[in-house]
This record gives sequence, C-alpha cells and structure tokens, in this order.
Amino acid sequence: MSQKQWIAGINAVSAAIEHDAANVREVLIEAGAKNPRLTEIETAARRADIDVRRVATNALEGVVGNLRHQGVVARYAAAKTWNENELEGLIEAAEGKALILILDGVQDPHNLGACLRSAAAANATAVIIPKDKSVQVNATVRKTSAGAADSIPVIPVTNLARAMRDLQQQGVWIYGLAGEADASLYSIDLRGNVALALGGEADGLRRLTRENCDQLVKIPMPGGNAAGGVESLNVSVASGVTLFEAVRQRGAA
Repeated sequence: MSQKQWIAGINAVSAAIEHDAANVREVLIEAGAKNPRLTEIETAARRADIDVRRVATNALEGVVGNLRHQGVVARYAAAKTWNENELEGLIEAAEGKALILILDGVQDPHNLGACLRSAAAANATAVIIPKDKSVQVNATVRKTSAGAADSIPVIPVTNLARAMRDLQQQGVWIYGLAGEADASLYSIDLRGNVALALGGEADGLRRLTRENCDQLVKIPMPGGNAAGGVESLNVSVASGVTLFEAVRQRGAA
C-alpha cells in the first residue's frame, strides 16, 4: 500500500516504529513536551534513521484534526496489505490452532480498534472484515488499537459469506455470536481451528453470515433478564470475552 497516512498517539507511533520502522516516513513531536515517553519515541526514531521534527501544538492539530495526538504523530506508509488469498497460509502456519476473528459490519473505528487490540493480545491468527459496509483501518483505528493494527493481519474480503465457506474448506469451525442462541460460549470446544464471528453495532450478524456459521452461541448474561438489564454487549467487549475464552481453553500462559 503506497498511500501515506498520519497516525497519532504514543502507543500507535511507538508500535509503528517498533514493528514497521521502514514505513515510518517522519515523526512530529510537540515542542517543549516533557513526557519521557515522547523522548523514548524520539530516540527510537532517530536510531531507526527516521526524520524527527519538534513542532508547535497547532501543527500537530493541523495534521490530525480532532484526533487526540498526545504530543506525537507520524507520517506512515504501510507496506503490507493482507488479502484473502493469504488466509490459507496463515491457517497452515497455525498448525491446527488457528484463531480467527470475523467482524461483520463494524462501523465505529473505535470499536474496530478495540477489537484489533483484543485480537492481538489473544495472539489471534487474523481478523477478517468486509470491504463494504464496514469501517476500514484508518488513523482512528490505528490509534485505538494501540499498535495492534500493525501487528496482526487484518484481511478485508469482498464477499464475507464466500470467505467463510473457504475457511470451512480449510478445516476451520465457525461460531457466530447471537443473543438468542441456545448454546453457551462456555460449553463449546475452542481449541482447534476456530473462527469467531461477531456482528456490527446495530444489527448483529447479517443473515448470510449467520447461515454460513457452523453453530450459533451466546455469551450468558445473567443480568440481562433483570428489570433494566443490559440486553447485549458492545462488539469490542464481546470480542474480548470470546477471544479470551479461547485463550483460556487453549491453556495459554
């Protein structure tokens, strides 16, 4: 991907320098800032032969607008764009323990960023998102993900239902989260090649996505039946709960 973009925030810029320094074109740091982490970023950038400039606060704001920058932004050109043809290799490399997160139509970049952060922390194999009717990885997603957007394969697909069928042909069992499902998340086996499908903020899983799941499961919510109880979880929270149930079952230390 040759398109350049600005990423903002201490964690996002630090992660870009650590994981993909070759594609960080320059770093802008707020002049006079005293945060020691900004000094660490400047040192790391200079060691990686990345141009660093100290600039006024309004210069940072002019670059990223209302995005909270924490005193640092970077001009970034991500070299790696994942495509669905690479999924097979990723699954093979997981040696029977692939853990894939499918996000069906997440619209809020903060939610997508939080989902990516959970997926990276759970050492997921990949995250699949549709190219249409879904937010893509942008500056807000990168910042919210605290660098996860650069450390985990995020694979946009043209046809989500077809991609799910391809996963099944590769031996991946797909569980979809739905509040009305009978089976509990905690009653199923998540130790093999598994994909976890979650829907967007408004409508949950779309019909075709549901139909292409091997089984629908729910996260038990004892408080949901009480008067005024919560009926569903935010997609980023549900992603974290689901991914780390898989981590628990797999016995990760």
